[in-house]
Amino acid sequence: MSDIGIYGGTFSPPHNGHVYAAKAVLDELMLDKLYVVPAFIPPHKRLDFDTPYDRLNMTRLAFSGISKAEVSDYEMEAGGKSYTVKTLEHFKSEGELTFLCGTDMFLSLEEWYMPERIFALARIALIRRETDEPLLNVRVREAKLRYIRKYEARIAVLRAKAYEMSSTFVRNAVKEGGFDGYVPESVAAYIRKNHLYGA
Repeated sequence: MSDIGIYGGTFSPPHNGHVYAAKAVLDELMLDKLYVVPAFIPPHKRLDFDTPYDRLNMTRLAFSGISKAEVSDYEMEAGGKSYTVKTLEHFKSEGELTFLCGTDMFLSLEEWYMPERIFALARIALIRRETDEPLLNVRVREAKLRYIRKYEARIAVLRAKAYEMSSTFVRNAVKEGGFDGYVPESVAAYIRKNHLYGA
């Protein structure tokens, strides 16, 4: 059976940190394939700086250079709010699933829709995007132990060095005119062409 990664998010816009995380999970966990799945309407965020299809197009550009990564429009086609559990259910027939998430997502997993089902459907792969912060390290460790005890969760903490980058930071940099080097060149060109984020 294949080992399949699922990498969801808003990707507003996709940046070099996202690309780094995708390469890290493919390399460290030796996945056969990674589906990158932009959310149509994220349940916990309000997005009004681009369209879902701009985000899908930019995500396709950003990940085009990774041979084992495939951008999926599943959540776009499904419409409505994008719940991780439904996406995992959709892909479960393809193999053993690994769900890639950053620290904020990892710490809030119990607040998501049907968390017990998420843990049953997929191994959780955590990639840190913050440099070493003792208090945050404690919270991550406590959450990991709680998930294992309460949900029999399978959790992999990636060894990849933290890559400090966020889409909010990139959007602010676009407004200020200096965002080259934060996103793949093809994404930068798309942002400029379509005047996104105040470009």
